[in-house]
Amino acid sequence: MSDAPVDFGYERVPPDEKTRRVRGVFESVASRYDLMNDLMSGGMHRLWKRYAVGVAAVRPGARVLDLAGGTGDLARLFADAAGPAGRVVLTDINGAMLAEGRDKLIDRGLMLDVVQCDAEKLPFPDRAFDVVSIGFGLRNVTRKEHALAEMRRVLAPGGVAVILEFSRVATPLAPAYDWYSFTVLPRLGRLVAGDEASYRYLAESIRMHPDQEALKALMEQAGFESVEYHNLTAGVVALHVGRVY
Repeated sequence: MSDAPVDFGYERVPPDEKTRRVRGVFESVASRYDLMNDLMSGGMHRLWKRYAVGVAAVRPGARVLDLAGGTGDLARLFADAAGPAGRVVLTDINGAMLAEGRDKLIDRGLMLDVVQCDAEKLPFPDRAFDVVSIGFGLRNVTRKEHALAEMRRVLAPGGVAVILEFSRVATPLAPAYDWYSFTVLPRLGRLVAGDEASYRYLAESIRMHPDQEALKALMEQAGFESVEYHNLTAGVVALHVGRVY
């Protein structure tokens, strides 16, 4: 396994240090994560997630794996689509985030499988799922190519991977988006979550994440076929879709 430096926001750090520092970010913001998502996106994140589930075209009885699922928004939507005959597994590497998601799902009467695991080393057999998703989590993964390879491995033939992530915004909007990201978001983080630094990291991590075409290429290198992406809200977010035949 390579020890070459990786991105942590605008810094270059050893892989183990990125893993540790990302864990610290989400342990810090877990209890306010949902509120901050609503404030940061004006509630749009809920529409983006519904769109992702719709594109995945989950059928009743489907087996769905949600990676870096955090507080469980996508898992809940997938569970509604898969129905009582389906199986939805919520995973996250961060125990604090996973606890928030588990508790929120229980409060809504959903008893899903919940597994704390690393997206780069999934504890599931080959071809175990019909749908694999990761929403706003891939940019925080230390080695994205490993996570993509694992997503490909656990998908059954005919399966689909959906990756919802912040991406490269349309050029005319870039100056305003940068101002919002590096001025407003850290202040919101300080006022609402008591953590300015974590939200500055999150803004930096978005800029360092592969853009639409680069992520498409990474998915193709991992073995996904018919890869496409859908720009949402002028490219603020992109939904990447890859299939296994």
